[in-house]
Amino acid sequence: MPEQADDQTVAKAKAFFDRARKAAETKNFDYAIQMYLDGLRFGPDALQHGHLPLCELALQRQGKGGKKPSMIEKMKHMRGKTPLDQMLNAEYLFAKDPEHLPYAEAMLKAAVTGGYKKTAGWLANLIFQTNNASERPSAQTYILLKDSYAALGQFDKALVACQRASKLRPNDAELADEFKNLSAELTMVRGKYDTEGDFRDSIKNRQEQEKLHQQASVVKTEDYRLKAVDDARRRLTQNPNLPRNIFDLADALSDLQTEESENDAIELLDNSYRTKSDFSFKQRAGLLRMKQLRRKIRQAKNSLEANPSDAPAKAKLAKLTTQLSKTELEHYRLTMQNYPTDLQAKYEYGVRLVRNKQYNEAIPLFQEAQKDPRRKIASMNQIGCCFFLKGWFADAIDVLNTAIEAYQLKDDAIAKELRYNLARAHEEKGDSEKALETFRRIAQTDFAYKDVSRRVDKLRGTQNEK
Repeated sequence: MPEQADDQTVAKAKAFFDRARKAAETKNFDYAIQMYLDGLRFGPDALQHGHLPLCELALQRQGKGGKKPSMIEKMKHMRGKTPLDQMLNAEYLFAKDPEHLPYAEAMLKAAVTGGYKKTAGWLANLIFQTNNASERPSAQTYILLKDSYAALGQFDKALVACQRASKLRPNDAELADEFKNLSAELTMVRGKYDTEGDFRDSIKNRQEQEKLHQQASVVKTEDYRLKAVDDARRRLTQNPNLPRNIFDLADALSDLQTEESENDAIELLDNSYRTKSDFSFKQRAGLLRMKQLRRKIRQAKNSLEANPSDAPAKAKLAKLTTQLSKTELEHYRLTMQNYPTDLQAKYEYGVRLVRNKQYNEAIPLFQEAQKDPRRKIASMNQIGCCFFLKGWFADAIDVLNTAIEAYQLKDDAIAKELRYNLARAHEEKGDSEKALETFRRIAQTDFAYKDVSRRVDKLRGTQNEK
């Protein structure tokens, strides 16, 4: 198991991560990769500040035409004496060739062996999604995922990976036996019947689970929430320089769900940002501001539903909605500015620009964001919508057709939205035949989707008149 990092080690890792971010901002990608890896040597399970931004940097570097690792680099980073060496060597190669799945698989094996659970869980999910989306998914990859999830104690996911491997190898008796074993493991974990001892152990385990459930539940008792605030305050007093203690207190205050406590949490984070010049505090404060505004909007909507003719309630809702729009726009602008390699921030900022009808500014952000496989289709859809709203119907059609071809699923909500937007583009371009054909395909699987049935009737009526 990895050792717990002390404050000095955390500080060293953070220093390397800060240098990596600055190097990435100047497009010095290879130096930034090395800085991230140096930081991860001190904090090998630093997912949010190390592995994730490095992965996003790798995608950005690839988009700029970055070279894949040379043969000498491959030989140099092929192995490692320790699991940490093996993971970082594989991550170096993966950062320079993020589409080569075996590098990610080598990272996963080393992360599991080294006990880096956060990193291993993230990698397993990434590899699982990538293998699912592949035209020729690998049974061997599913078997690796099965073993990795089982080692992490995530038997539900291990079971799914085993099931997918079995479909690719239906005559593999060992996989069939493994499926039964994993099913039994999952049952025992859920029931906590696999502990040694008598029924008192089960009761003790159940009590522990109830305690964990209480801590994790969205709906917590008021006493528990107040105690959580007191505990967080005590930890912050004992170690005021540890960022986690600041974030924990802010979360506990926000969890009270009162305007006063939310404002206290935001003030704590804002003050921490001013004194430490660490944007992560300001970013969290922005998230809490948006959460607070959304809660107020829900309350305002409920009041308006109870009395639809209430003019002051309508004005209040409109004011809050405008305020949320401005807050979101500024929050994601600053996030993108401070984390220029964060593709999620670019996507979210682009969405807010679209809402403000700033299509020309949004399109380049979505073009960058689509380099992230998780947001590729959504980004292409947004680009198509931007072209549509600009009146560039032919360009919208091209982008949406490409997105539909690239998207693996054909009948889910995303597929229907892509086809609907494509049909609208054909319709506005004046190609009623293609618009009708596309609307009809949607209607055949989901007749009640949006206004598809009305548009089909309208387009058929137009054709009959000719």
